[in-house]
Amino acid sequence: MNDTFLKACRGEAVPYTPIWIMRQAGRYLEEYRAVRGKADFLTMCKTPELTTEVTLQPIDILNVDAAILFCDILIPCEAMGQGLEFHEGKGPILFPEIRDEETVNKLFVPDPEDTMKFVMDAIRMLRKELSDRVPLIGFAGAPLTTATYMIEGGTSKNFLNTKRMIFEAPDLYSTFMDKVTATITEYLKAQISAGAQAVQIFDTWGGIFSPEDFREYALRYVQIIIKDLKSAMASGSINQVPLIYFVGETAGLLEEIKTSGADVHGVDWRINLDDAISRLGDGAVVQGNLDPLSMFLPQDKIEERVKDVLKRAASAKGHIFNLGHGVVPQTPRDNVIALVEMVHRLSKK
Repeated sequence: MNDTFLKACRGEAVPYTPIWIMRQAGRYLEEYRAVRGKADFLTMCKTPELTTEVTLQPIDILNVDAAILFCDILIPCEAMGQGLEFHEGKGPILFPEIRDEETVNKLFVPDPEDTMKFVMDAIRMLRKELSDRVPLIGFAGAPLTTATYMIEGGTSKNFLNTKRMIFEAPDLYSTFMDKVTATITEYLKAQISAGAQAVQIFDTWGGIFSPEDFREYALRYVQIIIKDLKSAMASGSINQVPLIYFVGETAGLLEEIKTSGADVHGVDWRINLDDAISRLGDGAVVQGNLDPLSMFLPQDKIEERVKDVLKRAASAKGHIFNLGHGVVPQTPRDNVIALVEMVHRLSKK
């Protein structure tokens, strides 16, 4: 198996810097669009055969060093008892919004092998189809990021309802977050048991907080998950796998993020990677951090930026190359293919 990604996660010596890309399976690939033309997004997430097909596409097309399960962070919301729909051009819609004691009390912590079995079936199918070519990454949304969608009923510009619950009804928020945290913990354990060889926790909206509020209302729930997962690994009930924690708008929160307990910390593009490594401290293993929209540059300019990221990453114990967030649908496919080749060539020891 090409285990370069796993070695980098562990801070071990690697022959070159491994790369995978957030949203590497997506609409910028015509092969993905062909599958998407046959089924709606939620159906794709819930059909292991379709999930497997689109998850594998970037491995064959891009030559990336890891596969990431094609799914959505909101799948557990539906499993907890909330309605979930995806509308073209509008994004996710969740109903009813979780904003009071009644709606919180109706939520439950599901058995992932019962309510989300299609995810675990897809992981098992992928491990078979990958035949150990590259590792498979599972994932989930962090509790705070998951909760924002559940409270707001979808995406939000200012997260008004989320912060109102936090500040006006802190006990209700705590009760709600306990359920979300328990759900995500069990979901990630199930993914690892099914065969995920690393997992990433996405805290896309962590940057909506001041450092103090981030610690209290977002980070502490991630710490609970990571502690629980590592305890289960230590006991042998699940396999030992790297844990990656990605926070959007990383720059103002690095001193907090480094206490998460994660093995790898994702860094977005709003800070130079060497500055982030310095603040994360000795022994940091990082992932990132090219601006996703820099993929619209001419390829020679992209190469200059790749060189810069690799140079800045030199002080890290380990580095996995990635964009600072997901590749956008309009991105030129050839530039993504070229990016992977550049990273492999320029970082080769």
